[in-house]
Amino acid sequence: MCSGGGGGDDDGGTDRSYSESVTDHHATVVPPGAAPLRIRGREITSAAPGVMAIINRTRDSFWSGNRHADLDSAMAALDDAVALGADIVDVGGVRAGQEGEDVTAAMEIDRVVPFLEQAREAYPNLILSLDTWRSEVARAAAPFIDLVNDTWQGADPDLVHVAADLGAAIVVSHAGGLPPRTDPREVTYPPEPDGVRADVLRVLRAGAQRAEAAGIPRERILLDPTLDFGKTTRHSLTLLRHSAEVVALGYPVMQALSRKDFVGETLDLEADDRLEGTLASTAVAAWLGVAVFRAHDVRATRRVLDMVASIRGERSPVRDERGRLHP
Repeated sequence: MCSGGGGGDDDGGTDRSYSESVTDHHATVVPPGAAPLRIRGREITSAAPGVMAIINRTRDSFWSGNRHADLDSAMAALDDAVALGADIVDVGGVRAGQEGEDVTAAMEIDRVVPFLEQAREAYPNLILSLDTWRSEVARAAAPFIDLVNDTWQGADPDLVHVAADLGAAIVVSHAGGLPPRTDPREVTYPPEPDGVRADVLRVLRAGAQRAEAAGIPRERILLDPTLDFGKTTRHSLTLLRHSAEVVALGYPVMQALSRKDFVGETLDLEADDRLEGTLASTAVAAWLGVAVFRAHDVRATRRVLDMVASIRGERSPVRDERGRLHP
């Protein structure tokens, strides 16, 4: 909160203009934005936030609204995502949780590579992301991807080197040390309730340093605190309200909040009813400087992010007519 606001004479009688007061106020209360993500000739910042649309090439995604086992269905979802304002499209071939079906690397490749090939042909300038923890899948998708979304904290240590060889960006995540597709059980980060903050910052910092050592520049290292993965609902809520601490690490930052269990448990809602909770979480993280958001609901997320960027003072309104005189 801002204290002592309003006085024209608080500084010894100097008459400050309204614009100067607004500038001072903005500098005091608006959190810094994350470092820019520079990828495929684009720069994504808190002033121009990025929506990462999700396309799951699975039959068992946790949310029924994003199951695109059929390639035609996946391509239709891609067309919709681009039309609604997606900046990045993230494709995955395996459900994250342990409830899903077993998927071998060969099966995953068969699911994601044909889609990525068609997506690149259809949208040559679109940023394409691959959601995988397997280096062999990333290699198979090499001609088509700009970003490797490793949601399992480097479980395959070769994956970061594959991304570097491809010249791709990488997502550095925190999963609490759990193996891929493991749901959290009796997870703690002493001292509770805030120990998770220190662990996430430590792991993300170390992961970013490994990525840099592999040859990936800072501007293409995207940090994700990875809510729900290896975390309780209270852990995820704690991390969300402390998003500015991840921003302060000095790298681009992503939040993947869409319809997650921490939203469902907080509001006691199933996945189909978690949109409002997701958007509230998105607005908070965007205000705190996060610039990339992985989302199922592209249009709603795009509008929230544009509105928050304008509230932060970094984006001009499309129109500014109300209360003005017109000839």
